Amino acid sequence: MAFSAVDRDGISIVRTVGCVVCNFKCIQETRRGDTMGRLYLIQLDGRIYSCRHCRSHLAQCDELVSKSFHCRHGKAYLFNTVVNVSVGPLEDRMMTTGKHAVADIFCNSCQQVVGWKYEVAYEKSQKYKEGKFILERAKMVDGDGIDTFHFSDGDDE
Repeated sequence: MAFSAVDRDGISIVRTVGCVVCNFKCIQETRRGDTMGRLYLIQLDGRIYSCRHCRSHLAQCDELVSKSFHCRHGKAYLFNTVVNVSVGPLEDRMMTTGKHAVADIFCNSCQQVVGWKYEVAYEKSQKYKEGKFILERAKMVDGDGIDTFHFSDGDDE
């Protein structure tokens, strides 16, 4: 369901749209004649994880599936949904658990890579990852402001 309104100058149209990344409702402002729009950042309630660089909200703790993942920079967390991210181009990557089709995800505010989205898992035992998101621990802070930043030389996954 979309909400629309025109501001006092009659130029801006504000509407909520279903986000293609997270299925949350996002607020988008479009000026007449613009083909794109300015996407406002979603503010989450409760305990959240935020971008380490700009503190934009990325995920609610309730959406956390697993803390047992690793990436080039150390630990990584698997989430059902994330917000305030854009999905990059799809590519195949060989990871510790096999080949996956993934797309990097970027913070909408600062454009830093914060993790990736699993689109396709080629191994039957890894299908549970499809449609889920990895946030790299080194790229985020806890809702209470704890900034955990570790590097390791581990494989992606």
